[in-house]
Amino acid sequence: MCHHLNLSLTRRLVSQYRFLSSYVSRRKMTLAAAGQFCATASMAENLASVKSLIHKSVDMGAKALFLPEASDYVARSPAETVSLAKSIEQSEFVLGIQEELRNLDGPLDVSVGIHESVENEDRCKNVLLWINSRGEITQRYQKLHLFDVNLKHGPILMESKSVQPGQEVLKPFDTCLGRVGYAICYDVRFPEHALRLRTLGADIITYPSAFTVRTGQAHWELLGRARAVDTQTYVIMPAQVGAHDPEGKRRSWGHAMIIDPWGTVLAQCPDTDSLPRICVADIDLELVTKVRTDMPLWQQRRGVGVYGYDV
Repeated sequence: MCHHLNLSLTRRLVSQYRFLSSYVSRRKMTLAAAGQFCATASMAENLASVKSLIHKSVDMGAKALFLPEASDYVARSPAETVSLAKSIEQSEFVLGIQEELRNLDGPLDVSVGIHESVENEDRCKNVLLWINSRGEITQRYQKLHLFDVNLKHGPILMESKSVQPGQEVLKPFDTCLGRVGYAICYDVRFPEHALRLRTLGADIITYPSAFTVRTGQAHWELLGRARAVDTQTYVIMPAQVGAHDPEGKRRSWGHAMIIDPWGTVLAQCPDTDSLPRICVADIDLELVTKVRTDMPLWQQRRGVGVYGYDV
């Protein structure tokens, strides 16, 4: 009797597995990669790291790679930050990525954070570019919220000394993964930015970052998961990691991750070293639809009449 029960249970489980496997195989999912590495003041070294991540992503079958904020360089001072900045058209770092994408065996789009010079200005811009598989720059976003923080027993960072703030939210744009909304690092602390991106149609929001160790330990995963739950979008968080200078004066938290619309961390890079790494996860737009249907926040949201503003 027990044998027959076990056989029946086994058959039932196999049947359920086949059904789920068939269901999953019919869903349109695309693999995304979140990159993590330790940028220094050397653009040549950073480009080599990024190229390695590009090839890792292609080998894993990813269709888009999301790279951290300031992938081109992390300088040792505000003055050096400005002095190293170049125009996008003249940046050997950007040109190198474009050339690499054109020569790949398989298609890969890249999202990458860089610095952009400003004429007749003692500050630069912190920007995020989308470069398609043909090496064409199709989108550009300038960081809105600048990291001016003086933490007790922690770092003193005044980004506004060397960086000019952006002035507008970039409308989410179509990609091979879905509609991507752009934000950078400190922007993650401002939920109204994420809510606006969702209202404008985002399926995915990315926060390429260089979080400090102190703030990363306390808030990195918390903020990423909160923004995913707030907006019912995938949140992709590429990250700088480790010591950016020989003295170790500036260190980044790492823990690049991909979070689904329910707030589940799907993939995460370790912080055991500063080697270039990726983590990957499927982007499932049917899951986005399901989460939003089951919990229709945007239909239930109170707006101007209650809060005095809308997103």
